[in-house]
Amino acid sequence: MAREAQRYVTQLLVELLGPGETERRFDWCRGDSRDPAGVGRRLPFDAVWESQKVIVEFDERQHDEPVDLFDKPQRMTVSGVHRGEQRRRYDERKVRLAQAQGYTVIRIPANALVWRGRRLSKDRSADLLTLRRLVSGAGITTNPG
Repeated sequence: MAREAQRYVTQLLVELLGPGETERRFDWCRGDSRDPAGVGRRLPFDAVWESQKVIVEFDERQHDEPVDLFDKPQRMTVSGVHRGEQRRRYDERKVRLAQAQGYTVIRIPANALVWRGRRLSKDRSADLLTLRRLVSGAGITTNPG
């Protein structure tokens, strides 16, 4: 479901901002490494509009609440914490480093969109209106519509 929701949100954002890149990675934003002298993997950003210096991160529910499937609380990560804590740290790192590179980072909380139970209802007009408000609120000009 997470990838499907992310694709849907990205498609709507393309209508507002024009073509962008998905799952973009930068050398300046890396995760932790098992080897103290090593370099961690480049962390992915959900969507990037390079010409506008805009990064959008779509925060599915595992970003806001514990989800055993994603958090794996019984297993430690390379960061020495469980996946939920690592995600929180990486989310903060990504925003901080992107802003240091001159990007505007817009976080789209999943609960900002229209849901029907645990499924995204894909209410295109309501969701577009919400996304336009979030993007404009960050000072980014959207396509008319």
